[in-house]
Amino acid sequence: MNVTKKVIGCLEKCYSIAPLHYNGNDYFLVAAEKSNRCILFDTDGNEKETVWTEPGGVMSMVQVPGSNGIFLATHKFYSPNDGADAYIVIVTPHGDGTWERRTLVNLPFVHRFDILTKNGKQYLIACTLKSAHAYKDDWRTPGKIYVAELPEDLSSFNDHHQLQLTVLQDGLLRNHGYGRIEEADGSDAALVSCANGIFKALPPENSSAQWKLEQLSPLSASDALLLDLDGDGTKELVVLSPFHGDTFFILHADEGPSPEGGAYTKTVFEYPEKMPFLHAIYGGTLGGIPYVVIGHRKGKRNLVVVTYDGKTASYRTQIIDENCGSANVFHFVKGGKDFIVSANREIDEIALYEIDI
Repeated sequence: MNVTKKVIGCLEKCYSIAPLHYNGNDYFLVAAEKSNRCILFDTDGNEKETVWTEPGGVMSMVQVPGSNGIFLATHKFYSPNDGADAYIVIVTPHGDGTWERRTLVNLPFVHRFDILTKNGKQYLIACTLKSAHAYKDDWRTPGKIYVAELPEDLSSFNDHHQLQLTVLQDGLLRNHGYGRIEEADGSDAALVSCANGIFKALPPENSSAQWKLEQLSPLSASDALLLDLDGDGTKELVVLSPFHGDTFFILHADEGPSPEGGAYTKTVFEYPEKMPFLHAIYGGTLGGIPYVVIGHRKGKRNLVVVTYDGKTASYRTQIIDENCGSANVFHFVKGGKDFIVSANREIDEIALYEIDI
């Protein structure tokens, strides 16, 4: 693997990354964890617009499916100790360099959220890291998973008329990790990771049906994803553990029901070194080969790729950047080439990596 790095921006405490399709072109957004800008880049890494300059606290951004550049974003989640005023906004471009923001819902400590599609309906799923806070490192009140059917028309929502949410699950301690997964039928599902374990949430079959929630593993996790790395037709569970932890490992699905409360208990790989403050994670293909990309924010602060080598029947790793401290990564393909965007938070750097397998 050959990697070419290009620094495309400097943004203090850069954190969240998301794709955006707007006016027929593909872009990506990068926003700050602290009070700072949200920037729109084209896929060559050129800065195009400043979407906002404050208030920051952006943990997640997701485009509204089928829209022309409309997206949702979190505001004012600055840290686990400073997220009580967090909320989700609707962001709409006006085509003249201005972007309108309206409140979708106030939701203290909302960390991750997404829009899932099932049978033509769109659903919001929002995960709070905790539910209340009285002092530093106060974890007495666990987080929750909230859900709602998302109307096609979001124009009526504002500070005075907000989306009504329903609690799908409560009691989730350090409810930090989230990833969208694709089911066998092509529909969306969600992977939620917390100290209680790793859970899969499935939207309802229709408006009158209920959400489903199943536990895949009882392991304490900061984040996780599902990906068939070894090509056996079954997805492995890739885990960062525990919350903001230092251990990266891969679990294989059990042959039958697990007595430990989950479907994944067999560890098939563990990274040989501890990786303090694991945070960035991507799972998909690079050059048509399944890969995982992970980054950690303390210690050596490396950005690492992991894949399965069928010839040796073992997992292979490679460091693609050092001392960068990635918070989040995003992958896209352009002109048949693979690119990784990384919000290298610990050095205030936005980087674009061209990957040649």
